[in-house]
Amino acid sequence: MQQASAVAQTGPEGAVRAVPAGTANAAASAYQAYQIIRRNGAVVSFEPSKIAVALMKAFLAVHGTSGAASASVRETVDGLTENVVRALLRSRPAGGTFHIEDIQDQVELGLMRGGHHEVARAYVLYRERRSQERGHQREVAAPAETSGLMVVDKGQRVPLDVAHLKSLIVSACENLGADVKPEPIFTETQRNLYDGVAIDEVYKASILAARTLIEKDPGYSRATARLLLHTIRREIIGGEVTQAEMHSRYAEYFPTYIKKGIKAELLDEKLGQYDMAKLGAALKADRDLQFDYLGLQTLYDRYFLHVDDVRIEMPQAFFMRVAMGLALNEIDREARAIEFYEVLSTFDFMSSTPTLFNSGTRRSQLSSCYLTTVSDDLDGIYEALKENALLSKFAGGLGNDWTPVRALGSHIKGTNGKSQGVVPFLKVVNDTAVAVNQGGKRKGAVCAYLESWHLDIEEFLELRKNTGDDRRRTHDMNTANWIPDLFMRRVIEGGDWTLFSPSTCPDLHDLIGSAFDKAYTEYEAKADRGEIKLFKRMPAKDLWRKMLSMLFETGHPWITFKDACNVRSPQQHVGVVHSSNLCTEITLNTNDNEIAVCNLGSVNLVQHLKDGAIDQEKLRKTVATAMRMLDNVIDINYYAVKKARDSNLRHRPVGLGIMGFQDALYALRTPYASQEAVEFADRSMEAVCYYAYLASTELAQERGRYSSYRGSLWDRGILPIDSLDLLAQERGGYVDVDRSTSLDWDALRARIAEHGMRNSNCVAIAPTATISNIIGVDASIEPCFGNLSVKSNLSGEFTVINESLVRDLKKLGLWDDVMVMDLKHFDGSLRRIDRVPEELKTLYATAFEVDTQWLIEAAARRQKWIDQAQSLNIYMAGASGKKLDETYKLAWLRGLKTTYYLRTTSASSVEKSTVTKSGQLNAVSSGAGSSMLSAPVAAVEAAPAVDEALPATDMKFCSIDNPDCEACQ
Repeated sequence: MQQASAVAQTGPEGAVRAVPAGTANAAASAYQAYQIIRRNGAVVSFEPSKIAVALMKAFLAVHGTSGAASASVRETVDGLTENVVRALLRSRPAGGTFHIEDIQDQVELGLMRGGHHEVARAYVLYRERRSQERGHQREVAAPAETSGLMVVDKGQRVPLDVAHLKSLIVSACENLGADVKPEPIFTETQRNLYDGVAIDEVYKASILAARTLIEKDPGYSRATARLLLHTIRREIIGGEVTQAEMHSRYAEYFPTYIKKGIKAELLDEKLGQYDMAKLGAALKADRDLQFDYLGLQTLYDRYFLHVDDVRIEMPQAFFMRVAMGLALNEIDREARAIEFYEVLSTFDFMSSTPTLFNSGTRRSQLSSCYLTTVSDDLDGIYEALKENALLSKFAGGLGNDWTPVRALGSHIKGTNGKSQGVVPFLKVVNDTAVAVNQGGKRKGAVCAYLESWHLDIEEFLELRKNTGDDRRRTHDMNTANWIPDLFMRRVIEGGDWTLFSPSTCPDLHDLIGSAFDKAYTEYEAKADRGEIKLFKRMPAKDLWRKMLSMLFETGHPWITFKDACNVRSPQQHVGVVHSSNLCTEITLNTNDNEIAVCNLGSVNLVQHLKDGAIDQEKLRKTVATAMRMLDNVIDINYYAVKKARDSNLRHRPVGLGIMGFQDALYALRTPYASQEAVEFADRSMEAVCYYAYLASTELAQERGRYSSYRGSLWDRGILPIDSLDLLAQERGGYVDVDRSTSLDWDALRARIAEHGMRNSNCVAIAPTATISNIIGVDASIEPCFGNLSVKSNLSGEFTVINESLVRDLKKLGLWDDVMVMDLKHFDGSLRRIDRVPEELKTLYATAFEVDTQWLIEAAARRQKWIDQAQSLNIYMAGASGKKLDETYKLAWLRGLKTTYYLRTTSASSVEKSTVTKSGQLNAVSSGAGSSMLSAPVAAVEAAPAVDEALPATDMKFCSIDNPDCEACQ
């Protein structure tokens, strides 16, 4: 096979594309930050175009001249080149060197991911043959002496201290198991060095060398993190500092760091009033070793404070700074700061990203989510746009309720004209979110909600389409349906549905349950009598079909349920929940004068297991501390908008969630697709909610009740589990949820009756997209996306491997290079790997191998306890209209308040990763869910179904393959 060994290069981020050969000279200046190391050690500058050349030669070798010359092949090569270039760039976003083998590895991976297996096979065989030829040549030639390599350290050319480099790598591999060896890291590091290399590049080379081995063993991820930690210490503390020395150096460094941060006007001057000696002594250097590479690199790139691009914040100082910021108003600040530091630094609990970004700083915007209602006039609309910009500027995710804005064609009294409807304003919202990008830290993010009776709903459904008038499309913002129960009953019962403009029926927006039903049917009667001219009537199932079709095709709008959110809301006595938030887990009241705010943080569930069950005592302590931290946020928080401050101080809502649910199931040896997992979801969420509500009433005893407590469901003795009865009453049935309990809820009711609640709302399960990466667990309540996968975020691309699976495969003697290649080929799935036992295939089933019904059933068990909602992604392989119809009707029947993204696989992925005897993904075991279907479900199944085929789709999703979307946590 005639195959080029040269490679292409890339420019800085934002300029990633396949570069034609003819433009190489013109583009050369864009690639000065990157170099290539050849196998002979020579360092050459980038010459864009070589990847495309190499790929085209690979296709020529397999398909011949005529086959490879077609336009489709050229387009394929261009696409593959762009993907390879992007992956390389992400691995070294600040510039650096690529070894030629690194590039060829990416080319090989790109061919495999693209499904070009024949070309990939030829490419692999060619590389192996060339490697053997070079090996033979090395046997003949005298090897070069690496020990004579000169490096540049502080401007001076000095010999490379090989012994020190070896010692550093050996130290990084200590206590990580016999399979994590320093030799391959050292060998790969040497391979990437050249004469005159900067000493910082030597250490960077060791990090990159260890990083390439992560797929071989998860322990290499921690080894990589330790090598990165060495670089961080050099940058921040200066010089060579060992891990053993950090026990004393942390205490010395900490007060200096606080002073430097205050002087640089980064940290709040109040932090200087703490007892630095006491806090410095509380820092635990050994906890730096908990991080895997993804976690530490994410913190380093995006969270650690820096002055003139030089970091000043070590990991434990970072956690203490966050803790100090949250303890500013405490009486015994040092004791509370240490208490907060303990839950953060042990990974028992983690605050959300805005809190981690800004706690202890001069502009402490710590809240995650903001919900607004937009008024039906230009002043209100543009005030809402301004509020969006101000809130987004300081890292807040936004949920906008646009239902009050009159529909297309509605009369405008002031001009005697007709309204253009909601959609043109949403285009402005979209562009505002893009323009105000949260201080450059992450992309601005907003979700618009619209009720299903709004006359603009059909056009709203199409906002994310890639076809049609682009002036009426919003490609960057999210959208969600806000669906009343009456609509779902009409769909199930085969009734009609009428669309109105809110200008002719303004009270529908604030009505819920049976009151909404009564008013809505009266408006339909008025329309029949001709008293309302602007309306549209259709079969309800037709609109439902379009909702599901657009959800599948574009990923939007999400399906959320208005009445479940409102009827079960503890705060229904003072207002209406008009929408959820950006990630569909917050359900708080909004109106013209109040912007709802929620502060988030999540308990690491796997850290709270003991002897195969929830460690109740540890969980109680963690939740009590976490709730105190979240409550403190409300008073310390910087509010960019007065409406948000007034609302937050009046109602004091917080959102305590969980993450690591999948990791906990692994620890319990419980498959996600099982009744045991559903029961664990029930019992674990019951415990979290019980202790959260207990902590809030204890805070009320200490600090006082929230001001709008009187008349709330809490005040009436109705807890979230009791509010299911209210929902069933309003729906007239159509609620089928397990009601079992295991804790003493009567005792908690009595305590709340005596002391009240400190917080109107306490629990919400957020996506935890980033903070779960920091602590190294699966996000939120998500099933495992892939046992071997690549995660992308703003720090680059990271190999992530299921440590629990590797441990099990090692015990069986099955973990080897062939297993790694099989996992790559099958996208992290075990199902097609014959030598893996069925027990492990079931335990380590990936998200698309878990039947969607199990996701719904587990979510329903959680929702019965939660006073807000949960970010519930729906994974579905081989999606059809019928399957979507059944899934979302079941979600409604089970009392879910909201759902989040629908995630589907392409047809090619389904074919490659077929997982069961029946040949279907999402079909775990025979009869898996049939025994769980009760009479109400049967009624839903008997309803008219959406069963036509759906179009293919290829969507980007939060935190898994869209590095720009890390909106909530």
